[in-house]
Amino acid sequence: MRIITLNINGIRAAARKGFFSWMVRQKADVVCLQETRVQHEQIKSDPVYFPRNYHFYNFAAERKGYSGVAIYTKRKPRAVVYGLNWPDCDLEGRYLRVDFNQMSVVSLYLPSGTSGDQRQAFKYDFMQRFSDVLLQHKRSKREFIICGDWNIAHKKIDLKNWRSNQKNSGFLPQERAWMDWVFEESGYVDAFRLVNQEQEQYTWWSNRGQAWAKNVGWRIDYQVITPGLCNRVKRAVIYKNKRFSDHAPLIIDYDVEP
Repeated sequence: MRIITLNINGIRAAARKGFFSWMVRQKADVVCLQETRVQHEQIKSDPVYFPRNYHFYNFAAERKGYSGVAIYTKRKPRAVVYGLNWPDCDLEGRYLRVDFNQMSVVSLYLPSGTSGDQRQAFKYDFMQRFSDVLLQHKRSKREFIICGDWNIAHKKIDLKNWRSNQKNSGFLPQERAWMDWVFEESGYVDAFRLVNQEQEQYTWWSNRGQAWAKNVGWRIDYQVITPGLCNRVKRAVIYKNKRFSDHAPLIIDYDVEP
């Protein structure tokens, strides 16, 4: 089972860059997208967004051109869950879940706090509430793969300039402590790091200062899994041969049927 996650930074812009022809060639079983910035009526008449053999689910933000998550899946899910029943977050389109037999896959777009204190406070509030969601998922006895842009680099290895970013959103002590809780106390696992411990493995680069060319990046996109899937992670790749976004696709292969 191949799963891809990507903050696509505008699905229409990525389509113009050839994303969908690339996606089909990857033969992925599930593709999770974040920051789609599109509502269904804006693309419903264009076949490029509806590749053959894929089911498409879109949870858009209320505000046009903002946020939003989507999932493409080859196998039709047994159920689809739109949002978290939190009005303040759901109107921004930040959580979409597909359920298969014994497994669920989530496309998550955790808020960013880079625009100021108000949004950072919103991010902290989301993190606190989402902790309960993670524990509920664990208790459900289903396997979960929570894909997406978590907007936090967990450890020093996960960003190039960690020293100068310790007071910046995305690498703040409280954010990193929460990721410690996710991976060390709640029992979830960073699937990528199970099979790749190398340095300079990044999924996002600023558009400033030639960050992409110099590989001055951050690893803020994850596939976070329940412990029962740990022995099923076979291969993890950050695809950088072609750019569809300011993020790179994270591709992970699992030895599992959905």
